[in-house]
Amino acid sequence: MSKDKTPRALSSDRCLAKSNNLRISPQKLNLVAQSIRGLAVDKALAELQFSHKRISGDVRKCLQSAIANAENNHNLDIDSLVVEQAFVGKGLVMKRMHTRGRGRSSRILKPFSNLTIIVRQTEGAA
Repeated sequence: MSKDKTPRALSSDRCLAKSNNLRISPQKLNLVAQSIRGLAVDKALAELQFSHKRISGDVRKCLQSAIANAENNHNLDIDSLVVEQAFVGKGLVMKRMHTRGRGRSSRILKPFSNLTIIVRQTEGAA
């Protein structure tokens, strides 16, 4: 006998995708995530494609994963998807040393971030 299935944390018209350990600070990643919140997915993809930020390619890949999850796993219409949430969390921080004069050193922090994108189907097409 197996256990019962775990119920979905999201409702049936929502789908998510996560990207873990992105090599950028959460503050910088949040600027890119902020630019796509609330947009339709085609406009969000266009926004990310023409963004000058280095991390926008990874955010675009995560958004495309959320769209593919919505289409293949939950049979949602991709033309009516909207980015409902895009939020950033802290990941691990690599600590490195930088040698300074007179035998001293200073610390260099290299932060990582986690990105979660939730897309939902608008009511008009549902």
